[in-house]
Amino acid sequence: MKHTLYLVRQLVFRLFVFCCISLFALQVNAQEIEARAYSNAPIGINFITGGIAQAKSGSYHLTTEALSLTHVLDVAGQSGRLTIVLPYAQLSGSGAVGGQALNASAEGLSDPMIKASVNLYGAPALTTSQFQNYQQDLIIGASIAATLPWGSYNSSQIVNVGGNRSLIQPGFGASQAVGPWRLELAGMATIYTNNNSFMGSNTLSQNPVYSAESHVIYYLPNTAWISADATYFTGGQTYVNGMSVSGSQENWRFGSTLSYPIDKHNSIRLSGSKGVYSRTDTSYHAVGISWQYRWGGGL
Repeated sequence: MKHTLYLVRQLVFRLFVFCCISLFALQVNAQEIEARAYSNAPIGINFITGGIAQAKSGSYHLTTEALSLTHVLDVAGQSGRLTIVLPYAQLSGSGAVGGQALNASAEGLSDPMIKASVNLYGAPALTTSQFQNYQQDLIIGASIAATLPWGSYNSSQIVNVGGNRSLIQPGFGASQAVGPWRLELAGMATIYTNNNSFMGSNTLSQNPVYSAESHVIYYLPNTAWISADATYFTGGQTYVNGMSVSGSQENWRFGSTLSYPIDKHNSIRLSGSKGVYSRTDTSYHAVGISWQYRWGGGL
């Protein structure tokens, strides 16, 4: 038992990073950076996005392919969004702890995510024709996301592309327009249920992770935009069978996103982020590319 806990103490957070990435895929995860989370769009519009992201931490590599669908709707006179994300992931890597070689390899469906967001102020529900005259000022919004533990999971290995537990993420944020610029600030909590089949029949539990993120976004005349992004998160102390196996996390990440329209229906997005500080050595670097198609709402 001591040997197992020692391995868990050395590896669980480094490998857990990859599990988290696969849960949320591309721009949506507990430790990732999402620009324009609170913005306005015409009601009835739909977005379907397909993309691929790669992340690296030490010798471990994760590739995630994801498909997401978003629908914009009217919520009490303000715009809101419903999003479903379906990710698939491949993880591989090797390392050593105490002279013992440890290899990690997993592939399969990651845990799907459902997210609902609503703009509480400053983003009225508008048709496509009405939206042509809309000028953003201040937007305030809230969101809640949850994952379903349907991903591929093997209780005999320490790392999986599915988490075998649910995550709930309430969030709150604001976006202020200043000419072609958008200044955004948001906060979020990630709350974890227990995994009662960790490395056999052990129970893995985790304290909530709290995060804050900021974005400075510039819109080009052709509606392309580029952002500089930063996020800070803390908390997340982990336990196995009630025994602490790691301290609280404290991490900083910086990144950038470029979105470029191909035509009124299609756009391409490039993103990248890098961990610049990590108290528990859980930093990772990530890059991603995605294609988005939109339709509906009289577009």
